[in-house]
Amino acid sequence: MSNILVVHGSPRGERSHSRRLAETFLSAWQAVHPDAVPTRREVGRTLVPPVNEAFIAAAFYPQPQARPLTMQADLALSDALVAELQAHDRLVISAPMHNFSVPSGVKAWIDQIVRIGLTFNHSLDNGVSHYEPLLLGKKALIVTSRGDFGFSPGGPLEGMNHADTLLRTVLGFIGITDVTVVAAEGEESAERSFALSCAEAEQRLLTLARSF
Repeated sequence: MSNILVVHGSPRGERSHSRRLAETFLSAWQAVHPDAVPTRREVGRTLVPPVNEAFIAAAFYPQPQARPLTMQADLALSDALVAELQAHDRLVISAPMHNFSVPSGVKAWIDQIVRIGLTFNHSLDNGVSHYEPLLLGKKALIVTSRGDFGFSPGGPLEGMNHADTLLRTVLGFIGITDVTVVAAEGEESAERSFALSCAEAEQRLLTLARSF
């Protein structure tokens, strides 16, 4: 049975379009998987601490199994977030575009779960770096909202869309290459145009829920 982790990245609650669309998808997905219990991780309205010097020292400690207790404490949240991601084979990230990229909470979550020895490995071959993804066989869905139109592939603003690029790159780096993006565009445009975009996104999500 598939299980699903939903990472909500919007700092808004009921007013969040990406959150609402993701929950619409989740309801439809649960109808297909009635025995599944989704896990929700809030990173938009709950502070995920940024990586600091103590985190880096602990994460790259040369003997991970012998980390001092203080270092283990520095990595406790990260370890929990990584374990949570490892335990699920389906991932949904709901996040609006903020200044052409992802919200700060999503970036903080990324920095906590991209961990050497846990989600990827690194080795040197004659001085050349090699990276091995460790989270294979998972699928991801990115549900996003954008202020204007044209950020999707082929659109006039595609080159300014660093949110999708960042998420696809990071997820692929740790082994999640089956990634689907569903976007509602034009929140800052005409109300009717945005409503139509949301309706199209919702219909696509309802269809996707049957096969995700």
